[in-house]
Amino acid sequence: MSMTAVIRKLAAVACVLALGATACSKGDSRLAKKAIAGTTSATDAPTTTTEAPTTTLPPTTKVTTPLPGFGRGARGPEVQALEQRLAEMHYDVGAVDGLFDVMTVNAVIAFQKVEGMSRSGRATDDVVAKVRTASAPAPMVPGGGARRVEVDVNRQILLLFENNALYRVLPVSTGSGKKYCVDGQCAVANTPGGSFRTTWRVNGWHTSRLGKLYNPVFFNGGIAIHGALSVPTYPASHGCVRIPMAPAEWFPSHVPKDTPVYVLNGKAAPVPFDEPAPNGAPPSSVPTTTTAPPTSTTTGSSSFPTTTTTPPAP
Repeated sequence: MSMTAVIRKLAAVACVLALGATACSKGDSRLAKKAIAGTTSATDAPTTTTEAPTTTLPPTTKVTTPLPGFGRGARGPEVQALEQRLAEMHYDVGAVDGLFDVMTVNAVIAFQKVEGMSRSGRATDDVVAKVRTASAPAPMVPGGGARRVEVDVNRQILLLFENNALYRVLPVSTGSGKKYCVDGQCAVANTPGGSFRTTWRVNGWHTSRLGKLYNPVFFNGGIAIHGALSVPTYPASHGCVRIPMAPAEWFPSHVPKDTPVYVLNGKAAPVPFDEPAPNGAPPSSVPTTTTAPPTSTTTGSSSFPTTTTTPPAP
């Protein structure tokens, strides 16, 4: 092979490497020569496109909006001022110590129930403003007795009176109004309205067929006012009146046997007892209530019957 043929062959190979087979097949000797000389310019070579690398963005950080006001765990003079004002209106805050503990939460919930506010247990701006101007809740059964208990099923609160004056306001949870069945017997979880008196009681935990009751004070057959580990802001019991554990410690000592208990479960107020119970029995002007749990049940109504039979219900 002659030198000329060798040069042409090398030129053809260089052209293919530099420009591709298609361009070289056209016999572009000028580009081939440039390819051999290494002088191929950007304008001579085919255009290539390089994709930019994909960028992965970090996940979006969720911003949590802090809850309004202040609540459990808060400390300071504003908490103490809130506790002091609630205590003056007879809400059970425990120690006025500037610590927003569980008793302060329960007192705020009771206040929110009385005032018809959202039952959050937090001292929001509207709650703080209302506490400053509010007054203690008024009695629901005037003339019901110097020492008495009033339970408002609608607002889910309990008022305890001593010497005919308000002593404490407590949050409660009464009958849920739902049907339940235990041991083949079914009933409606209702806290009947009416006029009753406290009867027997148990110190400490009492286990009934529907659950555990702490320091129960019975007032209508198997229905009692008792401490519970769970006291929701809404009706949730089988019929009993649940109160928080802290006031359940002292409550029984403030309601001796035959203390009137008025349960408001409708528009009309219960009939007040007009005289003390003689020898532990209700006065003849008011029908008696059962003291032992029967097997049947009747629910309360807006007319507030004073005679009601219910199964034991915490």
